Amino acid sequence: MIDVAPVLSLGLLLVRPGTLLLAAPAFGGTYAPAAIKIGLTVLLGLALVPAAGVPSVESSLGLAGLVAREFAIGLALALAIRTLVSAAEVAGHLAGFQMGLSYSALVDPQSGVRNNLLSALYANIAVVTFLATNAHHAFIRALRDSYDTLPIGGGHVAASLPASVIGLLTLAFSFGIRLAAPLVVVLVVAELALALVARSAPALNLMVVGAPIRVILGLILLGFVAPAAVGALTGLSGTVLQAGTHLAEAFR
Repeated sequence: MIDVAPVLSLGLLLVRPGTLLLAAPAFGGTYAPAAIKIGLTVLLGLALVPAAGVPSVESSLGLAGLVAREFAIGLALALAIRTLVSAAEVAGHLAGFQMGLSYSALVDPQSGVRNNLLSALYANIAVVTFLATNAHHAFIRALRDSYDTLPIGGGHVAASLPASVIGLLTLAFSFGIRLAAPLVVVLVVAELALALVARSAPALNLMVVGAPIRVILGLILLGFVAPAAVGALTGLSGTVLQAGTHLAEAFR
């Protein structure tokens, strides 16, 4: 009779890193080839063998419970990275709407949905900054450390789960608003100035004159805001990692 226990143990070990690689944008997301994601999952799982102890599984129901818990822990860490990218996308949406670029949209390879140009640009800046600052190394170390604090086995859902989810959502929206605030505030002031000019010169077509002014002024401001956004996103990486770890600990 063939002993399938080693195969089940290896499969159970691959669930947590596989979920992180599948759901995190910086590690592949929806646009990376499936063969690459499977290969990285197997390599990462084999590298984690010394750190992870796999318990014996006696029933299919127990195996399903272990898989669900491993999936939830890996998804919590992936959602932290997703929060970082989502904050950049929120900033891009707000800035693009104020510049008048929300009319044009394209399919963003990061998420597979239609985003405006600035939203896709901010998301790409977030991913490149995440990789360039080696923040992905910190997440892989957090994945390895999670087997010490959250070993493979049974567990329960803690009462801190709703607060951890709310914390991630708060980070995404609050940081996105702060990231877009300089550009949005300046463009709002420009809108008020154009309104005063149109009030003093009623013959001036504000729709025709205002659109190119908003775009040109927005692009100039973007040249100053983009470098500052890199520094802000670098600082946010550690915050979202801590928030993702707290979310994972809710499945202790």
